[in-house]
Amino acid sequence: MIGLQAEWAVHERTWLALPPPNETFGDEGSPSLAESRASWTQVANTIARYEPVTLVAGAGQGAAAKALARPEVSVVELPLDDAWLRDSGPTFVHDPSSPTGMTAIDWVFNGWGAQQWASWRNDDLLARQVAELSGHRSHRSALTMEGGGFQVDGVDTVLLTETVQLDPDRNPGWTAEQVEAEVHARLGTTTAIWIPRGLTRDYDEFGTRGHVDLVACFLRPGVVAVHMQNDRGHPDYEVSREAAELLRGSTDARGRRLAVVELPAPQVLTDADGRPVDYSYINHYVGNGVVVLGTFDDPNDAVAADVLRRAYPGRTIEEIDARPIFARGGGIHCITQQQPASV
Repeated sequence: MIGLQAEWAVHERTWLALPPPNETFGDEGSPSLAESRASWTQVANTIARYEPVTLVAGAGQGAAAKALARPEVSVVELPLDDAWLRDSGPTFVHDPSSPTGMTAIDWVFNGWGAQQWASWRNDDLLARQVAELSGHRSHRSALTMEGGGFQVDGVDTVLLTETVQLDPDRNPGWTAEQVEAEVHARLGTTTAIWIPRGLTRDYDEFGTRGHVDLVACFLRPGVVAVHMQNDRGHPDYEVSREAAELLRGSTDARGRRLAVVELPAPQVLTDADGRPVDYSYINHYVGNGVVVLGTFDDPNDAVAADVLRRAYPGRTIEEIDARPIFARGGGIHCITQQQPASV
């Protein structure tokens, strides 16, 4: 039976992409592109101390990647539009019918709902290309979906967001029932829990329109962490409470009422331009023996580290300043994609 393992299961490797020159990161030689590449490769180099890592660089960018990456990080070149491999890369699922025991799901990728600023001709091909490099076959889904748009517990439950999968610019005409049927068929899940919306900033011009990996994530089966904004003046005060209340009232595929762990938002409320931030500790990455936690030079960094240390016993908490990544539109979870170990 097809099944997507939880992210805390054993990985064979992690995939990331090197930011290419574009409107998000800046032109070749610009300080903003250099800062972005330094942040992305810091994440790659940190994970590489715990498991194999492959860094995808754009055509002709392999040397730039190798100059920043640790020697043990593998570098491959593929045409790139952007560098959010969680979203454009494949979702690896265990599949007994596959010769390798694994299949890569190749979701349709259209630039987070065909956003005017986005380009995706190359990135829509990445899932199949990464699958080929990994030695696994891929299956194309008819559903437009990004890896940051869902979370699973490894035992048949999936979290989705109404404003992502039901986005008319992603999946026009699809009903919730049709989305669930396709998701379950591809991931091996049986129960979907729909969160109404994502964090407020995620609906700005350069947002994803509500990715769940900023709002909630499973810590283990039956236990879900929720981003909790505790400042009444921040627009996510209500968003986070709505999500927490919904999840507390939900049951998973095994019939368990979900336990909710509140992960407090950073205390910083706005960015340098005065806009409300979507900084979130939910957007962390769990690897072999490690949790890579994005931090924000904030008093709640230590709180989040303590919550995740207790949630993932035996794993080292590695803290990385995620502000340069969030400034470009996402977090550490958004730039990483795990390849589970074959069974």
